[in-house]
Amino acid sequence: MNPLEELAHAARRRGFDVHPAPARLPEAWGRAYLDWLEAGRHAGMDYLARDPHARIDPARRFPWFRGALVLGLSYAYPEPPRPAGGLRLGRVARYAWVRDYHLRIEPHLCALEDLCARLGGQCRGYVDYGPVLERAYAAASGGGWIGRNGLWLTQSGGSYQHLAVLLTSWPVEPAQPHPNRCGRCAACVAGCPTGAIVADGVVDARRCVSYWTIEHRGLVPLERWAGIGDWLFGCDDCQTVCPWNRRPRAADPLPDPELAWPDLNAFFSLSSRAFARRYAGSAFVRSGRASLARNALIVLANRDPEALAGLLPAALDDPSERVRATAAAAAARTGRADQAARALGSLGEAARSYVARALELFG
Repeated sequence: MNPLEELAHAARRRGFDVHPAPARLPEAWGRAYLDWLEAGRHAGMDYLARDPHARIDPARRFPWFRGALVLGLSYAYPEPPRPAGGLRLGRVARYAWVRDYHLRIEPHLCALEDLCARLGGQCRGYVDYGPVLERAYAAASGGGWIGRNGLWLTQSGGSYQHLAVLLTSWPVEPAQPHPNRCGRCAACVAGCPTGAIVADGVVDARRCVSYWTIEHRGLVPLERWAGIGDWLFGCDDCQTVCPWNRRPRAADPLPDPELAWPDLNAFFSLSSRAFARRYAGSAFVRSGRASLARNALIVLANRDPEALAGLLPAALDDPSERVRATAAAAAARTGRADQAARALGSLGEAARSYVARALELFG
């Protein structure tokens, strides 16, 4: 067994699917990434546009890079029962039903990096960050394909898979591309509530519910509210309709019902510090209390105006201007223009303009 095979074997023992990939990506994929950035489809995720050529070719930053191991970890968790009590409205993306995958995967990457060094090589591991196009390397491994929804799919695991990449100093021979098994199916395109899939394999983050509910830190454009529907955190619509996800493999650990169905009251009753303690180790912490409170108000305005009424007094007095402005806009959307108008005095100019537009749009 050569060192790369030994490293791959160690990764499999840790529960990963392992797909070796060559260091050099096809030129067309790099061009597609640059075109995606140039079109502004990364929305406010400016970090994706920093040194894009190093993302396309990590050897610019790591001259020793000669081959990669793409590590897949399933998150095809079964849906847990909804806990009793509290205000349990709003869906959470499946990946966030357990402890943050970054925290789960990073210790394994560190251990594999240590093993790599003992085997006499150089390695650098990344999970959903750093100068690596994870899905492109996954596709270059030949183990699956990029679906119409822009996600990497395999016939055995569908798209419910976290991806990590271990850059190594050992060469990997190019693989035969996996046939694209999407065929003529366009269920994901039809299932996307905001039309974010703008071409085969191309998602425009400016339309994507996951972007607005997870990545975006400001006020959510009023035009996006209806498309968000009842998505509190993330969106899985393009995955749940995919035929390749009909029989996903089981995944550990078991999901936490309090993460899959959180009590929305907590987002308004807890301080930011208490919120961080309550949800420590979860993906919620990365977005923060104010973002979850903002999202909860949008969901309630969309789905349950009566429940919204009970939270409005606290939301309109929230420490975060972003929450207060969203609460006022939600009041306007649900026919409570007087409450929305009274909130204007507590807001800065940009937030006042946002609420004034909500009053005009929904009044």
